Amino acid sequence: MKLNPLSCSAVALALFVSCGPCLHAQEPPQPAPQHHPWDDKSLSPDQRADLVQKELTLDEKIQLVHGTGWGALRPGAPIPLGDNWGASYVPGIPRLGIPPINMQDSAVGVRLSAMMGRYSTLLPSALGSASSWDIQGAQLYGDVIGRELRAQGFNMSIGGGVDITREPRNGRNFEYAGEDPLLAGTMTGNLMKGLQAEHIMGDIKHYAFNDQETGRNIFSANIGKKAARESDLLAFQIAIGIAEPSGVMCAYNRVNGTYSCENDWLLNDVLKKDFQFKGWVLSDWGGTHSTVKAALAGLDQEMPGEVHGSFFDDALKQAVQSGQVPMSRLDDMDHRILRSMFAAGVIDYPVMPRDVVDPFKGRDDAEHIAEESIVLLKNENGVLPLSADSIHSIALIGSHADVGVLSGGGSAQVDAPGGNAANPHPGGANWGESVYFPSSPLKYIRKHAPNAKVEFNPGTDNASAAASAKSADVAIVFVNQPMHEGMDRPTLSLPDSQDALVSAVAAANPHTIVVLETGGPVTMPWADSVQGIVEAWYPGIGGAQALANLLFGTINFSAKLPVSFAKSDADLPFPEVPGINLKDVTREITVTHDGKKVSIKVTDKPPFDVDYNKQGAAVGYKWFEQQHIQPLFPFGFGLSYTTYEYSGLSVDSQGRTATLTIKNTGQRAGAEIAQVYAELPAAADEHYKRLVAFDRVDLAPGESKTVTLDLNPLCLSVYNVDKDAMEEIPGEYKILAGPSSADTPLTATFTK
Repeated sequence: MKLNPLSCSAVALALFVSCGPCLHAQEPPQPAPQHHPWDDKSLSPDQRADLVQKELTLDEKIQLVHGTGWGALRPGAPIPLGDNWGASYVPGIPRLGIPPINMQDSAVGVRLSAMMGRYSTLLPSALGSASSWDIQGAQLYGDVIGRELRAQGFNMSIGGGVDITREPRNGRNFEYAGEDPLLAGTMTGNLMKGLQAEHIMGDIKHYAFNDQETGRNIFSANIGKKAARESDLLAFQIAIGIAEPSGVMCAYNRVNGTYSCENDWLLNDVLKKDFQFKGWVLSDWGGTHSTVKAALAGLDQEMPGEVHGSFFDDALKQAVQSGQVPMSRLDDMDHRILRSMFAAGVIDYPVMPRDVVDPFKGRDDAEHIAEESIVLLKNENGVLPLSADSIHSIALIGSHADVGVLSGGGSAQVDAPGGNAANPHPGGANWGESVYFPSSPLKYIRKHAPNAKVEFNPGTDNASAAASAKSADVAIVFVNQPMHEGMDRPTLSLPDSQDALVSAVAAANPHTIVVLETGGPVTMPWADSVQGIVEAWYPGIGGAQALANLLFGTINFSAKLPVSFAKSDADLPFPEVPGINLKDVTREITVTHDGKKVSIKVTDKPPFDVDYNKQGAAVGYKWFEQQHIQPLFPFGFGLSYTTYEYSGLSVDSQGRTATLTIKNTGQRAGAEIAQVYAELPAAADEHYKRLVAFDRVDLAPGESKTVTLDLNPLCLSVYNVDKDAMEEIPGEYKILAGPSSADTPLTATFTK
């Protein structure tokens, strides 16, 4: 969601209002605890929800299905008593012991904490975490967010992005988990699983096909059912099956002409019927466009409840009373919300907002995740790891590497402790501002090489940067690609002439290493001119420490790309982002403000269609393989300081498991990510392989391990439109295994 941050005066007021009562006010008297039949934990969440529902009045039923407004997200908006100053608030029902729902943005850490004088851990980008291919790491990621939400008084996360990288210039790709349905669904599902273990309700979003930010409120993603079920929707299916999340957030965009939040096929047929989703569907903020149509199509809760109209407040009550929306439908909405609250434990284990976030544990966890997330893409002539004993001088150049590391913006923006390290100013981050966190690469590189001369050059003048590089043993150039919600990059090229900076430095020093701080893939016209390339993504509050550990070999690289890197925009299905060059138009809409209907003018692009049938299910590496295009770096690729050997692939006769042996043939311990792909029978008429299994395998030098991987049956299936079902088709399946999508030396077959 796109929200303007609070002004400095609003922040000051927030701090005064929130801290004042903590210092001076007495606690309000608490009612004596009451026992209710639904307090019995031996009952199922559905049984407990049913018991509560019998006691609800019509007004209480309506109260549960909409938020109270923009609250702390909009200066001047009312903040109800009980609201925790988050992204939204749904009042509880005290007489029945039902607590309020306090939601907060938390894609890569808890947002807006500084407003309440609190601290939140910035984790590496979700895309970076996906580069680890580490299921336990994903659960740790969720655990950090869950425990910090709990400590700050929130009981629901609205992170959990699983939109696949169909558009690699999408401004929110850093919030998501890559281009493959199995990897994205598995990593996001386990992230939510870890979060919900903290008795916090989880959310998976943006359902569905919100794969670009350009025109996100008005474009229609047009795609056939077969391709949809085998790509984006498959990622959601896998994630939901793993996490059983409390919520699924429907997206802003239209799908095949109908808004996601009133799309009967998406919400009722696919999500609730086929995926058997038991939680509730909430709209993205301002993503609701109707009352009756949305309610009947499967939307269960409107967020935030104002600005674009309060469709699920009095309007829904009237629709129920008139019979346009059956009472049974309203009961279903409430049941889904209540059973999710019981299932997640937010009623039995209420949040304790006076707990203190442990910043040190958070930083340590963030550093560990970063160490598994940073990808080594090139290491010519063994330029890495750097040796503190043999290097006497290092030129560190560009991207504010003297003070911090870049973070992603928008509703995923976590407040930096002490403010933006690269641009200090009072108050929180401004919307769209590039915020650097105080994790200094310069500091930690100096720590690893205490006897070397390590100097920083800002990289704002190419001649100066080249001169700095020429006199050093090694030059490390940091380049960046700021990304945030509400915008897409017009091109994969690095912004601000940074390609020219790298070329100038590489011409001056043959021992040049490039560190990329990006929200997604970028082009690298200088790739052949440098010796080392490291993709750090947005590495989080422990990013500089992790990066220095990897550069100097204290930790071995193990991460692999969750997205393909194209050589140029021309190699993508859409050489330019659809709609990005359309001229904005001004139109008039009716909104509700202070209970009254008013007309306002909004400026946006005219409605347009995006033909996702051009790719169909062939997203990312599947597109490149189908089109016989060589990417710059393929999906699943990543180097290490050691080497691995694959052997002995076999598949059981039913095609349920694959077994292979991996040996560490180098001199260093490491973790290899084994990847198993499948080519479906000829009847599938596909011209690419699919990821069907993966495993992260730790190996000591010289050690061999034989591992057995479960092949995901959904990834071996095609969607039969006539049967409205996923099915495995008869014929010969070819199974391939290796270290990346472009390197699968082992093959085996089985026949259905």
